[in-house]
Amino acid sequence: MRRLLNTLYVTTEGAWLKKDGANIVMEVESEERARLPVHMLESLVCMGRVLVSPPLLGYCAEQGIRVCFLTSSGRFLARVEGPVSGNVLLRREQYRRTDDPDGCAAIVRNVLLGKVHNQRAVVSRAVRDHGDGLKEEIRAALVHARERLQRIIDRLLMEQKPDVLRGLEGEAAQIYFSVFDSLIRVDTPVLRFNGRSRRPPTDAVNALLSFLYTLLTHDCRSALETVGLDPAVGFLHRDRPGRPSLALDLLEEFRPLLADRLVLSLINRKQVREQDFVMFDNGAVLLKESSRKTVLTAYQERKKEELRHMFLEDKFAIGLFPYIQAQLMSRHLRGDLEAYPPFLWK
Repeated sequence: MRRLLNTLYVTTEGAWLKKDGANIVMEVESEERARLPVHMLESLVCMGRVLVSPPLLGYCAEQGIRVCFLTSSGRFLARVEGPVSGNVLLRREQYRRTDDPDGCAAIVRNVLLGKVHNQRAVVSRAVRDHGDGLKEEIRAALVHARERLQRIIDRLLMEQKPDVLRGLEGEAAQIYFSVFDSLIRVDTPVLRFNGRSRRPPTDAVNALLSFLYTLLTHDCRSALETVGLDPAVGFLHRDRPGRPSLALDLLEEFRPLLADRLVLSLINRKQVREQDFVMFDNGAVLLKESSRKTVLTAYQERKKEELRHMFLEDKFAIGLFPYIQAQLMSRHLRGDLEAYPPFLWK
């Protein structure tokens, strides 16, 4: 099993990372601020104006440590890694399956079953935990959304065409996000949700969602590479240069639990407030540096919580679930499992 705190996030503007023996050293204005043994890490994520010395980049590549560069808002810039490992036979089967409409549809359907089921679970949890304290019209809207999401799940079970499946995903997203604002229990206008926006996010909730989706995409990509799959060739998301399509496929099942629910918790518990965001003249809204550290800490803590995996019928730390699902997908492609079992949250 893998360590959970195996990703080092560096968010300090102007930081300089260098190698000292088997350690990563962070300096700011020539003053040492932190030191960490390299053997504890699997990946290094640099956010904003962070510089990495060539010797450290080379050492990380030799040790199999992936170095990822993001903008201060969390947008992916580049990734540095050593030789790519992986089972060539597994990857060839992955490529064949993506070109087979029937084989592709079976995986797409199960990925979307996991996503929509988990979206429905988020809505159901709100009705169960806060139903008595909600206004009647809000509770009715949540119950109606839950029922509509269940109908989409029923339709997904019967559908065979990938394009129709993708259309059902879009319908489910519209239903889910139409009631997402009702799950926020603070009155601050800046922390309300008016619909999904990205590139750039135009409100605080979307800024949080986009930031966490980026972190989760990184974890999903690492999980796929670990089991030997090509993260660039997906089933649900079509191939596009520079896009980790299979990582985005795997991400879909985890958005509701590891991102959406965490955003709601951070806002409703007032761990993130209006002053944690910066608004730009072009309408973009981004997290401040201090706020990114708060969200990163909450994300890492959420990954340490344990949850029962319905297919394996055992409890695991949530941070291991992307690796578990990547392994299950590889077993399906090898023929060890008849179908890919999605991650289902209750």
